[in-house]
Amino acid sequence: MRQQYSDASGTKKQQRGIALPSFERLHSLSGCLFMILVLGACSSNQPVPAPPSPAPKKAGPSAEAVRRGNVNFFLKRAEQALRKGHLTQPAGASAYDYYLRVQQLDPGNRGAQTGIQTIVVTYVEQAREALRRRAFGEVQTLLKRAEMLAPGNALVAEVRENLLRERGRARLDLPEGESIGLPAAELNARSKHLSSQLDKIAQRIRKEQLRVIIVARDDAEGRWIYQQLREAVPGYRVRGDIKVGSPARLVLVKPSGGVQ
Repeated sequence: MRQQYSDASGTKKQQRGIALPSFERLHSLSGCLFMILVLGACSSNQPVPAPPSPAPKKAGPSAEAVRRGNVNFFLKRAEQALRKGHLTQPAGASAYDYYLRVQQLDPGNRGAQTGIQTIVVTYVEQAREALRRRAFGEVQTLLKRAEMLAPGNALVAEVRENLLRERGRARLDLPEGESIGLPAAELNARSKHLSSQLDKIAQRIRKEQLRVIIVARDDAEGRWIYQQLREAVPGYRVRGDIKVGSPARLVLVKPSGGVQ
């Protein structure tokens, strides 16, 4: 009866489509499961290799080194521009522009300061040469350029004063000669110092037989100057003329018309 029941049960399972595992198949499955567990345990115990470290980056120049390099670069460019005569032109590529860049990178840089002074002196010398040629417009342009770089510069002021005097001489048709300025403040005060200065000039006029042109701001001032000259050399006739103009000055001329 048990056998029949078992067979009947087996027959029913087979009829339902359920395959009965054999002993060999179960043994094989259990072996595979064991190997999977062993491999998993082994792999979990092994350390994971670290990723390779990146190659160290090559360090570039410091910000200070870059700044110093730029300063030296612009100083060299400024010197090149100076040699070419590019003082303040062309814009952006002149010696002055390069010196300004140096000062932006290194305020108080002595090389830039000296360079700008060189530009100012160059303009002043060019203005003096133009003044000797009586190119008054050119003198004015050069002095303006110099003043833009160095306001209140003493050399610029000196040439500008000479320019005013020479322009006045040209307007008054003055002869060539030695020009001696007469300070306006001392003329206004009729100072003793000015009288003493006029006394010495009168002595020289007599000694060298000079002719004098008195340039005064008005007739009264001119007559006062002439009186001081005459009183300084009594008995000597001071030869000359009075012209109204500015600035006040004396022009000493040799009898032959040459420059003293």
